[in-house]
Amino acid sequence: MENPCEVLGTEGLIRRHEFVRIIIQCLYSLGYSSSAACLELESGISYKSNELKLLESFILNGNWDDSIEYLNSVKDVLGETRESALFLVSRQCVREYLNCGQDELALAVLRKQVSALDVDRCKVHSLAMCMLSFKDRELAVVDENDVVVHDLRRKLLADLESLLPPPISVPEARLERLVESTVTAWVDSCMYHSSSNQISLYEDHRCSRDQIPTRTTQILTGHKNEVWFVQFSNNGEYLASSSNDCTAIIWKVLEDGILTLKHTLNGHQHAVSFVAWSPDDTKLLTCGNTEVLKLWDVETGTCKRTFGNQGFVVSSCAWFPNSKQFACGSSDPEKGVCMWDCDGNVIKSWRGMRMPKVVDLAVTPDGEYLISVFMDKEIRILHMGTNAERVISEEHPITSLSVSGDSKFFIVNLNSQEIHMWDVDGKWDKPSRFNGHEQHKYVIRSCFGGLNNTFIASGSENSQVYIWNRRNPTPIEVLSGHSMTVNCVSWNPKMPQMLASASDDYTIRIWGPSFQKNEGQVE
Repeated sequence: MENPCEVLGTEGLIRRHEFVRIIIQCLYSLGYSSSAACLELESGISYKSNELKLLESFILNGNWDDSIEYLNSVKDVLGETRESALFLVSRQCVREYLNCGQDELALAVLRKQVSALDVDRCKVHSLAMCMLSFKDRELAVVDENDVVVHDLRRKLLADLESLLPPPISVPEARLERLVESTVTAWVDSCMYHSSSNQISLYEDHRCSRDQIPTRTTQILTGHKNEVWFVQFSNNGEYLASSSNDCTAIIWKVLEDGILTLKHTLNGHQHAVSFVAWSPDDTKLLTCGNTEVLKLWDVETGTCKRTFGNQGFVVSSCAWFPNSKQFACGSSDPEKGVCMWDCDGNVIKSWRGMRMPKVVDLAVTPDGEYLISVFMDKEIRILHMGTNAERVISEEHPITSLSVSGDSKFFIVNLNSQEIHMWDVDGKWDKPSRFNGHEQHKYVIRSCFGGLNNTFIASGSENSQVYIWNRRNPTPIEVLSGHSMTVNCVSWNPKMPQMLASASDDYTIRIWGPSFQKNEGQVE
């Protein structure tokens, strides 16, 4: 006979009896019934406890009084589930009495047993209606050996097994859930995890730093002045950059990960401070510094429309999912936030003398929320469907905003040298905080990246790029290469090992994993 107190493992934390029992359950669930029965015989351990076997015999033989008496005898073990278990047994009892024509016995069970149970009254009323309507007729014959009767009792037994606590019953798929918990813990503790590959059970999982971009693979030198903004397209096939040289550039990402210049967008009279890709990646918006907003065709590089005029102050813009409408925010309170279509029509606006200056804004990828940062510590989250608005007040001035690709989170850069992450739905009372970079007086932009938006990257005034895992407030990587302030970073949404950074040193650096080939340079 197996000793129930015998333990396994180097730490002596696993009870052999429980371990074997769980393995047997797993074998049965996988369809290896013969192997499971063989293991039961060889080990002397049964998957079903003696208590469960006793209840099983009562149920399958239709001994309802004995079943109810047994469940009442173990009420201390069952706890809150006892009432639900008694209801399941009583319901089956009532149904069988009804289908046998024993209405008085069914009514007695309903009145004396079911009505006294602390269960959902709707279930009780539903059972009572069965008696009145006689529509609950799963059983067509009286014979207790009928297959339908047997199947219904087997289903009842399965439902009871899911309710009964250990050690009477083993929770469903227990071994699978234990393994899944272990794998989840591996992933959660792996600071570099950014792979969609299946995780092997043969060894403990741990990613190397090669899973994320850590070294310069290419330097783009197409701009002739400070580069203020970079953003990859949604399909990951392009990179747009804007500069103090009054131009924006569209770069093409080739299959081998090398970027080449596709179009230089000329037309702005002042520095270009912001760009935004349409969700379908066919159009690009560029914001001039204290001047007009321009709409470009990505394929041809031609300007399709100019919005506003000289003195039209646009701080940021963001597309809605249909790629036909966008919002733009202005640092001029009289202009506020406007929603435009691509033909130049103002669809909606939020403006007025009491409207604060807009520092930055974003539309969640699902189009449900418009998030705006107002001068200089206020975040407003507007639900586009209901117009419900939520306001978050930060203690320090906010310089930029970025939303995660799954529309669940957003991050803001503060000049207090912190990045705060909030949830869009508003369930958090406090943000997650990330620090280590330098930001005192310039606009520094950060972004989400990697598999499932696991990472956060940010520029810094000390010429470096910082990368955090969202579960850790301190950086896991600090990337050196730029010689001046890094203003903006962008993570390729389709190539999780590619990151771009824009700097005051006139260059854009493309970062990749350390095992890639030597860096190149594009004029």
